[in-house]
Amino acid sequence: MNPIWLLRMSRWARRPPSAKRVKLVFGIIALAAIIYAVERLGYWPDWATAERLPRRF
Repeated sequence: MNPIWLLRMSRWARRPPSAKRVKLVFGIIALAAIIYAVERLGYWPDWATAERLPRRF
């Protein structure tokens, strides 16, 4: 594990994020999960889907 992540974890243990920030993060994760589920179920509109370009080497 990177030492920077250990320092970040220790900082979070000393000063945890506020409840508002935790709710924000979980809200963003829930929104991403909903968008993913809608896309996998086939309800995502075609105009919102990016076209895949062929790879050129």
